[in-house]
Amino acid sequence: MMLRHDRNKEPELNLTPLIDVVFLLLIFFMVSTTFEKESEINIELPEAAGEKSQEERFTIEITIDGEGHYFVNEKRIRDKQLPTLKTALRETRADHQDPKLIISADKNTPHQAVIRAMDAARQVGMVNLTFATRQESGK
Repeated sequence: MMLRHDRNKEPELNLTPLIDVVFLLLIFFMVSTTFEKESEINIELPEAAGEKSQEERFTIEITIDGEGHYFVNEKRIRDKQLPTLKTALRETRADHQDPKLIISADKNTPHQAVIRAMDAARQVGMVNLTFATRQESGK
């Protein structure tokens, strides 16, 4: 009996099992990854002692960075003027009655920028106002 290898024939490489393994690894990492809500706006909140509110209602958040630029629900407002801020608040509010308004201002934000945000909210008719802070680190 004579066994010879055919040297002209190329070896076959089946990629199906390799693709299956890579796909399973991809699914594993997607399921085991934790996702965090990260904001692109970099602000450092001032510290305060208090408890977190547990109310569930429509919320509008005005974020003010250290230079006084406004963001309404993470959308940047084109300038720092009161009419522009009022327009953005009206558009975000839409048909929601008495939404909760949270002002998140960087600890280095100019005082005038915070007052302007409060004034715009009052002129638009929003009276339920809260300031965002972080817990004191020493307690």
